[in-house]
Amino acid sequence: MTTAAPVVKPARFALVGNPNVGKTSLFNAMTGLSAKVGNYAGVTVEKKIGTVQIDGLGVELVDLPGIYTLAAHSPDELVAFSILADEGPQGVDGVVVLLDASNLERNLYLYTQLLAFKRPLVVALNMMDVAAEQQVAIDVPLLRARLGVPVVVVNAAKRSGLVELKAELKGLLAGGDQPHGAGPDLGDAFASEVGDLVAWATARGRTGWPAFKVMRALIDVGGHLEKHFAQDFGPEGLTALETSRTRIGATPVPAAHEARVRYAWVHALLDGVIERPERRVSTLSDRIDAVLTHPILGLGIFTLLMALIFQSIYTWSAPLMDGIEAVFKALGHGVGTFLPPGPLQSLLVDGVIAGIGSVLMFLPQIAILFLFVHLLEDCGYMARAAFLMDRVMNKAGLSGKSFIPMLSGFACAVPSIMATRTIENRRDRLATILALPLMSCSARLPVYTIMIGAFIPQMRVFGLDLRGLVLFGIYIAGLVLAIPLIWLLKRTVLKGETPTILMEMPSYKLPGVRVVGLGVWRQCRSFLERAGTVILLLTVLIWAGAYFPHHATAVASLEAQRPAITAQGPAKAKQLEAAIQAAYVEDSYLARVGKTIQPVFAPMGWDWRITTGVLASFPAREVIVATLGTLYSLGSDADQDKLLTTLQTAKHPDGTPAFTIAVAMSVMVFFALCLQCASTLSVMWRETGSWKWPAVAFTFQTALAYVGALAVFLALKGL
Repeated sequence: MTTAAPVVKPARFALVGNPNVGKTSLFNAMTGLSAKVGNYAGVTVEKKIGTVQIDGLGVELVDLPGIYTLAAHSPDELVAFSILADEGPQGVDGVVVLLDASNLERNLYLYTQLLAFKRPLVVALNMMDVAAEQQVAIDVPLLRARLGVPVVVVNAAKRSGLVELKAELKGLLAGGDQPHGAGPDLGDAFASEVGDLVAWATARGRTGWPAFKVMRALIDVGGHLEKHFAQDFGPEGLTALETSRTRIGATPVPAAHEARVRYAWVHALLDGVIERPERRVSTLSDRIDAVLTHPILGLGIFTLLMALIFQSIYTWSAPLMDGIEAVFKALGHGVGTFLPPGPLQSLLVDGVIAGIGSVLMFLPQIAILFLFVHLLEDCGYMARAAFLMDRVMNKAGLSGKSFIPMLSGFACAVPSIMATRTIENRRDRLATILALPLMSCSARLPVYTIMIGAFIPQMRVFGLDLRGLVLFGIYIAGLVLAIPLIWLLKRTVLKGETPTILMEMPSYKLPGVRVVGLGVWRQCRSFLERAGTVILLLTVLIWAGAYFPHHATAVASLEAQRPAITAQGPAKAKQLEAAIQAAYVEDSYLARVGKTIQPVFAPMGWDWRITTGVLASFPAREVIVATLGTLYSLGSDADQDKLLTTLQTAKHPDGTPAFTIAVAMSVMVFFALCLQCASTLSVMWRETGSWKWPAVAFTFQTALAYVGALAVFLALKGL
């Protein structure tokens, strides 16, 4: 009998640091394309794990959320603490602490808290160029000697210092004496009370409360660790914590004592390590901020920048979209020629190839959108946008912290909802989550592109493309409506104080080509995976609904005319085939559903095809393009030009146009305001812990979309 070899867990290091210290750049530089994205066990906070090759050995690097402190009040801080505290298989073998050289005092505060875990540490010192610009000199050897752990100078954006950092990690893997470092002592009173609480917990059969967890429960009043302590021990646990705080004289704010002790230790440590000018040097970032964060000029620049981005999305992508269309059209034609007519040919040509092709056609636009998002984030402008919008958000009852997830919601609502974890207050977080689906995500782009391309004239207004302006207006509408929605929520069901914002402005820097490229690739890959799974499945289901029952009686009258029409030539024969396919579709199960609910949408001019397309797109918005291609029996000819022409010439049974500018705008407004995404509802449920809030959001936004679409249709009906 052969005994299976034990599974050896690869070495794993955590990458920890404050927000905006270059952690993402370092992670991407170290791991490249080997990174994978998932969720931490039990929570929906996103994590990234990559593999670092060190002398042929694959070492895992876990990119923890950017945090300022281990005082676990937000989900980010709780996740970071939980991973670092885990002594089981999911735990880490060491920690890479990334510090901003231009802000060592603040960064070292988190470092002192990390020492409590007794993990081997390596310090990576980033942004030395920013420190030099501020005329700040750092004695790195002296810093290394005082910390008692390896210190490596890196430049994450330029990929320098990586060899030295890997060498230090290799040293940790070799074993022997591990550098843990020594930090500040919070005092004998704290140490005594922590020891007593550990013994108190152990005596009650709870061994999962080591000293570092008890210390955080004791210090962080109202934090997650205090709540967990109360859950484990009930009211008796809270009483024990409060009694300990009273004995050490640390009530009501023991965290203030911790901050005084830690910062005093940091200042003493850095005495002689840092030399800085007597007066702060005005840097290039300061001079740029004087313009970009100006309350009036800055908002104007921000608005203009957003308009230019959406202009670019619409114009730059055209050649690439045409190329993708041509490829799938040729592929569909080839498969259709190879296979005999029948259900299999229709499934592959009209369902799979035409459906996926009609979605992938919009990949260039999505890539351009993500390119701009990552460029703005990597250069440091995103934080300025949040600062600019803080005044606006304050009027609604939130801080500028809520604006960053809302801005990223223009790419995708799912990660932007997860990004709200940086908002400590639950009411503020809920209000932001409920407003986020109003941001027009990239999945809506195909709808906007088709409707704008077909029905908005190609002309210039104030030197700008009218189509680009309409696209910008549709995108900005969600943001404009989100503000009063948040205001209403914060004054009713989520009533609470308006939070203050504490935000760090990172120095401006040139975006890293590799960092931006990897970010765009990962987002596009996520879209491709979605197109290859969810959208493919839905497309096939829609094809089946539009193909069956495929009764011959539905086309009997047309088939009777086949000999006479075929004799008139190939063009007439092709028209007959299209008419037969349209008759089959109109008799299909999908059309029957659309016709049943069509009266609900009749007031805004929608026929059964539009109604069916909108209904089919509720699980995933992108599906409507493929659905319209199927409903209009375009099959392998469902390229953008053919679909545009078909929509422009589509008629009602009475001969009136099925689509007008009013109808097209009402469709776009409906898609802009309606929560048509199963993934968004799912992540909203996981983040809020209840189906109540997703149900409220879905009901409210569907009603808002209906009212908004109807109002736009009535206003534009005469055009």
